Amino acid sequence: MHNSFSIRLKCVQCLRPQTHCLCAYVANIANRTHVLVLQHPNEHKHPLNTARLAVQGLKNAELLIGEQFTDLISRLHSVDKAFLLFPAQSHHTVQALAPLPVDSTSLLIVPDGTWRNVRKIIQLNPVLDTLPRLTLPLGEPSLYRIRKTKQTGAVSTIEAIARALTCLEPEHDYASLLTPFHIMVEQQIEAMGAEVYARNHK
Repeated sequence: MHNSFSIRLKCVQCLRPQTHCLCAYVANIANRTHVLVLQHPNEHKHPLNTARLAVQGLKNAELLIGEQFTDLISRLHSVDKAFLLFPAQSHHTVQALAPLPVDSTSLLIVPDGTWRNVRKIIQLNPVLDTLPRLTLPLGEPSLYRIRKTKQTGAVSTIEAIARALTCLEPEHDYASLLTPFHIMVEQQIEAMGAEVYARNHK
């Protein structure tokens, strides 16, 4: 009985089962660009959420949970530059994916959730749609092999943040930000078994 209960205990930091805690693998990177993750409540409940791992691994990052965020305008006024990490459409201004000046303050807003839920966050917070869009070019396929998406070229939130910051701040190496993500994926594949993984995810 005691052993069964202990397996269900979760780490209060990474929210993974204590037997699969990822905190020892989390980076501690001093990023210049403040990363603000706006996470839909449904995504917060997902056991394989990666945004939380990204925020844990960055010194200058925070995660807010909800659909409407009342202090966004004041946050935008506190920085020199702000942009939204989300694919752009024809009417949007596109932020060049290039190094940012070292002496400027910048804010990278990252909506986190399903495509439908992220669009709802943008709809309910109209100021987000006025921001320049930072769009990642097609690159290496996502290594998030345990969640499916129909969106071409889609990557997990932590992968998107790492790729964006690598371009914005080339003086930092953001590869270590992804270490707990890679371990989480391998843990999950091992837990489901090779046969189940091959049947449902390959």
